[in-house]
Amino acid sequence: MAEHGTHGDPDRQACLLQLAPHLVGRTRRGVVGSSRYAERLREAVRQAAADPGAGPVLICGEPGLGKDNLAALIHYGSPQRRRLMARIDAATLGDDGAALFGSASSGGDGSLLDCLGDGALLIDNLDRADPRLRPRLLELLREGRWRAPGPAGRERRFCGRVFATTESALAEFDRCATVIRVPPLRVRRQDLGEWLRYGIRQRARGLGWRLPPQVSEAVVKRLQSHDFPGNVTELEGVIERALRQAAADSSSERPGAPFASLPATLPDEVFWTGARPGRARFDLWRWKPRLRFAMRSPRLWNALLFGLVSWVFVLVNLWLWLGPQDRAHNGALNLFWAWWWPLILLAYPLVGRLWCSFCPFMVWGEISQRLARALGWRPRSWPRGDSDAWGAPLLAAGFALILLWEEVWDLENTAWLSSCLLLLITAGAVLGSLLFEKRFWCRYLCPVGGMNGLFAKLSILELRAQAGTCSGSCSTYGCFKGGPAVGEGLATAGCPLGTHPAHLADNRNCVLCLTCAAACPHRSVQLRLRPPAADLQREMEAPAGEAGLILVLAGGIGLHHWQRLLGWLPLAPGSLQAGPLLPRLAFGCLALALPALLFLLSRPLLPAGQRRLPLYALLPLLWALLLARHLPLGMAEAGRILPVSLAPLLAGAASLPAWSADVHVIAFCQSAAVLLGLGWSAVLLRRLWPAPRLQLAGLGVFLLLAAGGRWLVALPQLQQPLAVLPPG
Repeated sequence: MAEHGTHGDPDRQACLLQLAPHLVGRTRRGVVGSSRYAERLREAVRQAAADPGAGPVLICGEPGLGKDNLAALIHYGSPQRRRLMARIDAATLGDDGAALFGSASSGGDGSLLDCLGDGALLIDNLDRADPRLRPRLLELLREGRWRAPGPAGRERRFCGRVFATTESALAEFDRCATVIRVPPLRVRRQDLGEWLRYGIRQRARGLGWRLPPQVSEAVVKRLQSHDFPGNVTELEGVIERALRQAAADSSSERPGAPFASLPATLPDEVFWTGARPGRARFDLWRWKPRLRFAMRSPRLWNALLFGLVSWVFVLVNLWLWLGPQDRAHNGALNLFWAWWWPLILLAYPLVGRLWCSFCPFMVWGEISQRLARALGWRPRSWPRGDSDAWGAPLLAAGFALILLWEEVWDLENTAWLSSCLLLLITAGAVLGSLLFEKRFWCRYLCPVGGMNGLFAKLSILELRAQAGTCSGSCSTYGCFKGGPAVGEGLATAGCPLGTHPAHLADNRNCVLCLTCAAACPHRSVQLRLRPPAADLQREMEAPAGEAGLILVLAGGIGLHHWQRLLGWLPLAPGSLQAGPLLPRLAFGCLALALPALLFLLSRPLLPAGQRRLPLYALLPLLWALLLARHLPLGMAEAGRILPVSLAPLLAGAASLPAWSADVHVIAFCQSAAVLLGLGWSAVLLRRLWPAPRLQLAGLGVFLLLAAGGRWLVALPQLQQPLAVLPPG
């Protein structure tokens, strides 16, 4: 009996039965990681295991770090590894410790310590022990002595080794034991990739993978930005959800082939950390529950998308091709340039990327995808890995080409070319829908979608899921991958952008289509009001290539007003719309590239690791300048939609109701927009750049950019005498 740590016990079977609920049979893992923290921890475990005196060990650290596992590593790595090890939670011992020391009536005979003999004892959560019991636990830890409860209890000696774990510092215990402090996961970010892959190897085979799936570096980098307050326990939950979600998604695609259909690389979208919601959020659906049921109705969205938007898009293109070709006589051009551009810019701070949910380009993409599926064509799954790394540069380059096309070929006054632009983007959406499932084009390649996703970060509206509800109640992931109706959840095809609503870190990949709200049977999805630009934080993850899109959008303002910037040069053409093509393209490209050139020149002056943050702080000012650039068309021409549209059909169309703002009113609104953007950018600069000197320098640069931008978008009419202002 001695070799099992229960020598001297007259009733071996009773002792083993008493010990059984507390036995620690084996270790769960070693010390994972190669960082200096992991090396120090590994060495501390090795030294404690080799301690010839087998002294007491106190293991300190935050919750979820597996401190009990480290105690088991020390015991089973020591010469006493053949002895039993028992674990008891100090929070459950009460004030007399009867579960450990025995009862007063028995005089301590048959206690857990007696049964354990010379085995190892782990006292878990020592800091949660009753204060009246702590002196006795301290004596046990320091000297190995203990006394049974009651006046007749005699002093005894525990011959085994004592381990204890605690989450908070206990100075009196520190002095009598070898202390091992376990660093939290957030300070060991270098180890996160190894932890992630180790956890996947541990869990994958039990969920059907013959070989453990791979995980991309993009996932590791994204998870490294999360603090993991639950440490290893939280990470294990993330891994479990990711594996189950990927397995469920694959089995739904190929029923009956559970092994062959499992992906060799886990999709990035299945990893979500369930970050806590920010402060100052207001759930609109909790305030008005009926609004939720109305907004998630598939009939509403199907009627809007396929019954209205698709056919309006066809009619607009016919109008552009068959109607007059100038903006003064074509209502479709008026709709696109005087209505759509100003309204979508005004909508960004309010509803984010909502336009993308009923975008006509993707409506026809979805129609093409459904027709192709009906004919037997099956789009491929999205390419695994970081698609932003190659998609974002293509997106920014596509937007730059569109801006050049607009200015050099005068799309604002050429109806059929404007239609060609719309049809070209639609062709990209159709091709993307035929090649890949869902809205791959919208998420990674659409130039308009990229702009919408960028400015959606400024919105006061967000759609998110409650991570606790998702992790605790959901096993179908219908909001992400689609599936049949479950409870009050409706049958859907899943998120069109392939994103779990609890995984959303910002508004960039949410088009507010409410598919997830329709699919969710647990009412986890919330539509919330929040502070403006809440997505832009110092610790945010900047997608690859997004900075390039910001610079392209800024270059678009310079391109439209290129004459004020570059018209003084000797070789400058008189106009970008007339004359030899090569000089026009050269000056157009130069004007478009000016913001990028200025940013590259300023990069050496910016702190390393924070060189993109000023661009994000500039987003409100860039939005304001774009709005100021399009306000003259919107305020001067949008009100003339009736006479412009009906002029080819009615002789008296000029007498129809119309309105047009005075140029001074337009100029005032432009100035107000720029001032609003400047103030908003100044607030963001303070949030993104904490250093006061950087804030002061950045504010000076922002003032110069705001003043220069306001001069750039100023109405030319205001520089002329009032007598020559155009009427109306």
